[in-house]
Amino acid sequence: MATITLRCSKNGDRSPVQSRWWISVLLLWTISSLPVARALVEGLYCGTEVCYDVLGVTRESSKAEIARAYRQLARRYHPDRFRPGDPGSEGETLETIHQKFLLVATAYETLKDEETRRDYDYMLDHPEEYYQHYYTYYRRQLTPKVDVRIVILVTICAISIFQYYSWHSSYNEAINCLANVPKFRIQATLIAKEQGLLNRTKEKGKNRRSKEEIREQEEEVIRDIIKTKIDIKGGYQKPNLSDILLCQILLFPYYSISYVIWYVSWVYHFTICREEYGDKEKLYIIRRCMKISQSQFDSLDEITRQSFLEKQLWIKENYELYKVEQEEEMKAKMATDPKMKRYRRWRKNEGPGRLTFIDD
Repeated sequence: MATITLRCSKNGDRSPVQSRWWISVLLLWTISSLPVARALVEGLYCGTEVCYDVLGVTRESSKAEIARAYRQLARRYHPDRFRPGDPGSEGETLETIHQKFLLVATAYETLKDEETRRDYDYMLDHPEEYYQHYYTYYRRQLTPKVDVRIVILVTICAISIFQYYSWHSSYNEAINCLANVPKFRIQATLIAKEQGLLNRTKEKGKNRRSKEEIREQEEEVIRDIIKTKIDIKGGYQKPNLSDILLCQILLFPYYSISYVIWYVSWVYHFTICREEYGDKEKLYIIRRCMKISQSQFDSLDEITRQSFLEKQLWIKENYELYKVEQEEEMKAKMATDPKMKRYRRWRKNEGPGRLTFIDD
């Protein structure tokens, strides 16, 4: 091997040491020819201009000095104040003045905020972190200016107000409907007369009211009695502030803790200690078997709920038998109901999907 290497050297070829030296020189030249990383690039902040130089301040200047320099330059380069031929505006056009004004405004927007100014100073001190500067700049530009928590809070408040107003309108609609039903209207009128709300003596002189005013007052009295005597359940029930979304969110920790305490107590008393169910617990199990909400279950009369307890529906086998009986009873009722007969006849003869051809 040594002889072959010596022969190559005599023929003018480079030795391994010389080859590595030329590779090192070529690599250094390639690295030196690469573009130098710069902090001032187009598209970031003031572009190729330094924001401090644009405003004529230094990096040690305070916010008050930066604001003062901005106001002076803004008055000077504002497009509305530009007049061709004014002293100091030689060679300037409206377009160049507009570009300078935008540059001054961009510089002030960059330096007036402490966080943006800190990011800009970091970019000047670390020009090699090219992609990091782009990420920081556009992340700040695209971040919403308003706090997201405020937006969520305002949205929840708006939904809660709409929810309460909708429930209140439905409740008033139900009261107006009940006030026009003869059965409830007569009962409310009798109660009002017993309480002396409609037997007032007629006023005389200045206190005398018209028939319309008397009628409106009587209607209001009847409505108030219906509100107090009739407990409306379901979607038309009286609105309650604790049921709106905002209150539900605020009371969620309380409800969660109450549910955990109730669940632990239930497991301890009825699973571990094997205690017998009370009427309250039996009705809860029956409601869960029926898969209805608490408000729907509360709307049932006391006699119906007492019949559930007498039939021992909290026992699964008894409830299954009761369910089958109810289904059979419903089928028999539908078979003998005249309305259902007419409906089935209509479905058979003229129901949807039937094609008919009429000769003209």
